[in-house]
Amino acid sequence: MMPHHIALIEDDTAVATSLRSGLEQEGYQVSWFKNGRSGIQSLLNHPPHLLILDIRLPDMSGFDICRELRQNKFMPPILMLTARQDELDKVLGLEIGADDYMTKPFGLRELLARIRAHIRRAYGDLAQSDGTQLIEVGDLLINLDAALVQRGNESLNLTPTEYRLLVYLTRHKGQAMSRRQLLLDVWDDAGEVENEQTVNVHIRRLREKVELNPSKPSLILTVPGIGYRLVA
Repeated sequence: MMPHHIALIEDDTAVATSLRSGLEQEGYQVSWFKNGRSGIQSLLNHPPHLLILDIRLPDMSGFDICRELRQNKFMPPILMLTARQDELDKVLGLEIGADDYMTKPFGLRELLARIRAHIRRAYGDLAQSDGTQLIEVGDLLINLDAALVQRGNESLNLTPTEYRLLVYLTRHKGQAMSRRQLLLDVWDDAGEVENEQTVNVHIRRLREKVELNPSKPSLILTVPGIGYRLVA
């Protein structure tokens, strides 16, 4: 089996060299880019299985890179690195399409655990269908085999996390799902994501793509004091 391909955009040579060495020792193929512009086109032409993206770069911010990649239908998970304990950085990263974030400094063991979890969810057991190829939700059609969501002839550009969240809610249609339950089942069964604000951000982003009127959602409803429910 070919090794999973991890792309890294990081301008700090010492950090990048250490990460690359550690990841390669674990069997990953690693591509390293020192700035955003040198990486964007290569990533779009040859998408990796996962992208590790530093927020603070010399030529453009990680936020701009993430936004540009997602606008060009870059689908692999994006894990952003920030050097600050800044909640605004984390929320902004999630809002523009990142799937996860880590604050420097961090341990290689924790990074590897995050990488394995995202790859397992995106490409492994948690990404497989349960035998049903197509699911209709309102005016949406979900193709589980192709991991594709369509409204009519339009394909919706969902990130891997948004797609998994929609499929999970669909499989529990009509049920009120707590934010904690969504964290455990959609992100990781060990609950690696830091807090329930993450769920709110992804729900808001998902509504912007699947609701006809995101300010008045009719598909993904808020259940006060509990979480969210996809209409039956």
